[in-house]
Amino acid sequence: MTGLRVCCLSLLLLAWSGLAWSAGAAERLRLVASHWPPFNDQELLNHGLASDLVETAFNRAGYATDYVEVPWARAVRGLRLGDYDVLINAWYSEERSAFGYFSRPFMVNRIRLLRRKDRPLQFDTLADLYPHRIAVMRDYAYSPAFDQDGRLRKVKVSSFLSGARMVHARRVELMPEDEIVARYHFGRELRDIRDDLEFVAQPLSENGLHVLVGLGRPDHQRIAEAFNRAIEAMRADGSYAAIFRRHGL
Repeated sequence: MTGLRVCCLSLLLLAWSGLAWSAGAAERLRLVASHWPPFNDQELLNHGLASDLVETAFNRAGYATDYVEVPWARAVRGLRLGDYDVLINAWYSEERSAFGYFSRPFMVNRIRLLRRKDRPLQFDTLADLYPHRIAVMRDYAYSPAFDQDGRLRKVKVSSFLSGARMVHARRVELMPEDEIVARYHFGRELRDIRDDLEFVAQPLSENGLHVLVGLGRPDHQRIAEAFNRAIEAMRADGSYAAIFRRHGL
């Protein structure tokens, strides 16, 4: 009987060990984002709105996640090199599709042009912008037409904050940015200049916000499709909208 008990106990322990291993063996994804509050910010609730949506979706799809926040150029380079698996906040561009697989959009960014109130301008087509200097973020994709138009006078900057201050100082005339992002900074770091700035009425573009899965992962398509399904389920059950409310949006 003693030998039988020992044998049964051993088998039970092995089964428990197998269950524990399975429970803890969720595949991990290394997520990377640039500092882009209120969408991505490691100091905000659940790393910001977009990060919260993405991490929740991947967790629901059965993946564990690790979040890293680095400058945009380093995030893109890291995805190319395989240091990270998923870039959270990516607008579509053909260039990026050469090294990453895009999910379906999980948000939409409405991009508007920031200007000084005392520098009115007419904007109906891109040609209206040719005479003006425009601050743009390095390695950002604003819209295919805007990105590829070589006649636009683009001045590369490291952040929206620096570009907005250049607009205020009249070093450039315009700076494109997502409206939610710009208003977030107007209430914080840019409070001192916000009353001198305004948006051009017509949006520059509306861009879908995707996750970009590195092509270095042989299962990149499976990861993106699992994310797509999880986001759709979140929209259907109300948890997607609840995350927006949680972030005050």
